[in-house]
Amino acid sequence: MILSIESSCDDTAIAITEIETKKLVFHKKISQELEHSVYGGVVPELAARLHAEALPKILAQTKDYFEDLKAVAVTTSPGLAVTLVEGLVMAKAIAVALNLPLIGVNHLVGHIYSLFIEKEEKFPLTVLLVSGGHTQVMEVKSLSEIKTVAKSMDDSFGESFDKVAKMMGLGYPGGPLIQELAKNGDRAKYNFTVPLHQSPLIAFSYSGLKNAVRLAVDEAGEDKEAYKHIAASFEHIATKHLTMKLKKYFKLQKPQSFAIVGGASANLYLRAEIEKLLAPYNAKLFLSELQYCSDNAAMIGRVAVEMYKQKMFSELDAIDISPKSSL
Repeated sequence: MILSIESSCDDTAIAITEIETKKLVFHKKISQELEHSVYGGVVPELAARLHAEALPKILAQTKDYFEDLKAVAVTTSPGLAVTLVEGLVMAKAIAVALNLPLIGVNHLVGHIYSLFIEKEEKFPLTVLLVSGGHTQVMEVKSLSEIKTVAKSMDDSFGESFDKVAKMMGLGYPGGPLIQELAKNGDRAKYNFTVPLHQSPLIAFSYSGLKNAVRLAVDEAGEDKEAYKHIAASFEHIATKHLTMKLKKYFKLQKPQSFAIVGGASANLYLRAEIEKLLAPYNAKLFLSELQYCSDNAAMIGRVAVEMYKQKMFSELDAIDISPKSSL
């Protein structure tokens, strides 16, 4: 079995994955959402302290599996430096204590493999990653063949939801809060401009839309009724921006198998609009289970199984975090 640790941002998680069967035999995750919600976003130093408290508590529940471990996997990139370190320090300690090899996992690859928890991997695949830190499209042929073909020029899809929620004083994380508020809103009430709609670039940008929403929120003032229409219109345009750019990309590369991963892939409106977009191409849509969309150790363990088979180990003295690393 492989023990995997995830601490790239504000979710503390440890998983145990059986190598041969890919079965997830243990998975525990502790969210820090409540602690960070009062600040309207993640406070890195607070997140690190909470990881330091939670990781040993979860690890204590895995001791019965120690004699069956063949490796320790840990998220090393990308993420918050102070939180990545917490996971790496624990991984190193376990590796030394149990004389096990270390596997450093890229968090973004983990999100791709969230599709295959307790399943066989299926490639090639076109993947849209939407999270609080990233918005990008990747062509994935295998674990070692991943090419990014489009990405955000500024804010990410998930980040824009967090910021809009903060403008409205809704709390954190913003994705579920905006989704819920938008349910009863009029998506056509606010005619926000679709970002980069006249640009030939196959890229994403949310800074302009975010500012347009800010103006609408300021104008609404204390009119909370208007907020649901702003939320609905924002969600519609944010998603339309993605689908318009994907449609442009599909003219160059027709999709056959397409997936949405990352924390923001849990957005039901986004899922529905992507399904409509793919219909004319008869492309198969892959989605992670909702419980595995956000950061978790199960996806890190699933990547680690493939890395273990290929002997993709890291030297104890050489392994380090890479907070700004990408694909």
